[in-house]
Amino acid sequence: MYQYTAFDQKLVDERVAQFRDQTERRLSGELSEDEYRPLRLQNGLYVQKHAPMLRVAIPYGLLASRHLRMFAHVARKYDRGYAHFTTRQNIQYNWPELGQVPDILADLATVQMHAIQTSGNCIRNTTTDQFAGIAPDEVVNPLVWAEIIRQWSTIHPEFAFLPRKFKIAISGATSDRAATLVHDIGLVALKDAAGNIGFRVAVGGGLGRTPIVGTVIRDFVPWQHLITYLEAILRVYNRLGRRDNKYKARIKILVKESTPAQFTDWVEAEFEATKNGPTLLSQAEVDAIAGRFTWPTYKDLPQDDAATVTFAAGHDDFARWQRRNVHAHRVPGYAAVSVSLKRVGIPPGDITADELDAVAALADKYTQGELRVTHEQNLVFPDVEKSELPVLWRELKALGMAVPNIGLIGNIIACPGGDFCDLANAVSIPVAAAIHERFESLDYQFDIGELDLNISGCINACGHHHVGHIGILGVDKHDEEWYQITIGGAQSIAQGGAQTAKIGKIIGPSFARAEVADVVETLIQTYLGLRERDDERFVDVVARVGIDPFKERVYAEAD
Repeated sequence: MYQYTAFDQKLVDERVAQFRDQTERRLSGELSEDEYRPLRLQNGLYVQKHAPMLRVAIPYGLLASRHLRMFAHVARKYDRGYAHFTTRQNIQYNWPELGQVPDILADLATVQMHAIQTSGNCIRNTTTDQFAGIAPDEVVNPLVWAEIIRQWSTIHPEFAFLPRKFKIAISGATSDRAATLVHDIGLVALKDAAGNIGFRVAVGGGLGRTPIVGTVIRDFVPWQHLITYLEAILRVYNRLGRRDNKYKARIKILVKESTPAQFTDWVEAEFEATKNGPTLLSQAEVDAIAGRFTWPTYKDLPQDDAATVTFAAGHDDFARWQRRNVHAHRVPGYAAVSVSLKRVGIPPGDITADELDAVAALADKYTQGELRVTHEQNLVFPDVEKSELPVLWRELKALGMAVPNIGLIGNIIACPGGDFCDLANAVSIPVAAAIHERFESLDYQFDIGELDLNISGCINACGHHHVGHIGILGVDKHDEEWYQITIGGAQSIAQGGAQTAKIGKIIGPSFARAEVADVVETLIQTYLGLRERDDERFVDVVARVGIDPFKERVYAEAD
């Protein structure tokens, strides 16, 4: 966990004071809404359908138990007793009063949290792998590098008003759990043959109105040039990105229309001219930031705990949870544990104030006070001793938070949709609820196997529907809510010995809300009839046979 310096704290405190003054001037009428809008957006404040919405930054998804307790405090004092974790590893409050937002930010600042640049046309919260630092397949721990990017990008005067919002993701493992190829910039930290750290750089990925898989423009940027190369990319985009049409303003459009080769040439020219400038990293600077992290301490434990193995053999429900929600750890005797926030009757990613406090207490007890939030809207305990798994499971079960659905159809990703968001064409939460109820049986979910189902309420794709094995998009059709279905998407998939991403394909005309759960059921039944092995995944069957068999069955039954 990164610990603020006095400078970090002063910056955040001064930003709170600045925004308090701006908000007071807006409430008094001194600032118009047009004048206030860019100020509130770069402090994470939206105006939505029913009330303001405040999005709080969780840098690269890393949390301490004190943060969860503060989130609970904010939910109780300023909101309606709950909060919502997003697909960008952030947390949102849907009901704060405008005049109280500066007070919320002041409270958050006391535990080194803020809402800076969680909105607006700037560099947003950098995300990474929820298992960063602990995954067995990790080559380079990306956390220090993510913090370096955060510090460089925070209140950067040159990139405060880009053509459009800008998102960076970084991974350091052989499996891309950070979805780097569907970001404006996707970084993979790796080592060359001599053991030197560098970064493979992909540019121009993104979802939304024009979903595109990013293009690798450099296979290896030495770590010293991480920031100078990022600046070269941002400068080219800032100069040449379109500002006349917000639908064509993202960097992915610039890369596509100019061609990746031309864009790469522009970046390389900018890089050559500036690469030895003031943002060239030194070992001393990297070491200083790494030194401000607190790292877990590990015991010398056997690889497996005999008592836990015996317990699993006699408790099928624990064994099932262990299979789906317990993950391998690089240190013998430890495991990472996913806490599912996908429960029947509760919107995906929502958590109450009481649950936040309870999870914080469990983190203190079982995982050295540290947690992660995933871009799948779940939480992770990163460092649990295997001997503690049975008792942790019991405590989570008592909270209703031991649902063994990670990687299954019950682990639905969904944005808040039309229930809250002004941009949405359709609701997401009731659709997720209908699918949850249809597939509530864990036996059925385990029989179906690995399947990502993602729902977005509009084309902005906050629910990442394009890369769901099954994607559901709310669309406006004659002022009515309809839902478009895609299949075959994947945020990361092995292809030709490398990792890539896939954009799902639309199966045909959209469906009414009442039909969506039936359509998903038909897709699943078609898949079960087509798979050649019990472990052949839905997305792999789609890749093998194409979308036509699914399309024919769905529309035949719809008729």
